[in-house]
Amino acid sequence: MSVRELTQLRVRTHDDAVLRVEGSRTGRAVLLLHGLGYASWAAQPLRLALDEELALWSLDNRGTGRSTRGQEELSIELLADDAASVIEALGRRAIVVGYSMGGYIAQLLTLSRPELVSQLVLVGTSPGGANAVPVPDRTRNAWLDAADQTPEEYARRTMPLSFRDGWPQSHPDEYEDVIQARLTYPTSSEIWREQYHACEKFLQTGARTSELSVPTLILHGGADRVLPPENGRAIARMLPTAPYRELPDAGHLLHLEQPEVVAAEVRRFVSPLIHNHGNTKE
Repeated sequence: MSVRELTQLRVRTHDDAVLRVEGSRTGRAVLLLHGLGYASWAAQPLRLALDEELALWSLDNRGTGRSTRGQEELSIELLADDAASVIEALGRRAIVVGYSMGGYIAQLLTLSRPELVSQLVLVGTSPGGANAVPVPDRTRNAWLDAADQTPEEYARRTMPLSFRDGWPQSHPDEYEDVIQARLTYPTSSEIWREQYHACEKFLQTGARTSELSVPTLILHGGADRVLPPENGRAIARMLPTAPYRELPDAGHLLHLEQPEVVAAEVRRFVSPLIHNHGNTKE
């Protein structure tokens, strides 16, 4: 696709956080919800892979990127409320894409405010609760051991685990681009820990995933070393009518490893909505 001019929006929350969201006014609205410690710097590969009919908006979760922290205790429920406020500010329903922690947010958003979500795409995420397979000890320990390092040290020590084993070595230029993009607006260790504990609570309690009522697509990497693919399969069992695609040679960050594949899956999934847009109220 051609590079479109991005619009920057600021949305103020009830507790005085200022949420930054960027995207294009042309095309169907797609809202990307990011994972633990991630922000809009991780949106560009997928934005470039989508076509002109889909306009990717990227929300910096509070405390990350260019969004401020606000006053309330951080939780997945609070981040879902933030996402709802952003969609309301956009003035139209959105196709919501959530990866990793963003998938937790997307599930709670869709359960609490289904009228804001036209379609849902869950990428490399988990339903939490009894149906979840936990983050492997090796990954969790690597995160916690590096949590108080500088942003660059943390990124270089832990990010390889978010890709398929060997991907950073076989794609050195792309991987370094990701690292440098991350360091433009780094997430502080304090915010990372707050998000981490919010994720842990979500994984313990889980979401009412089987009650999701909007059309849903599930994508997962078969070589995911953060949220093993059993999590995606569990969501698919809970939503038996939802299409499920497992990419056998992909790690946790599907949209960074294989943005063209993810974009193609999203286009295929949402195409009936696009083609029927003239007969649909959004």
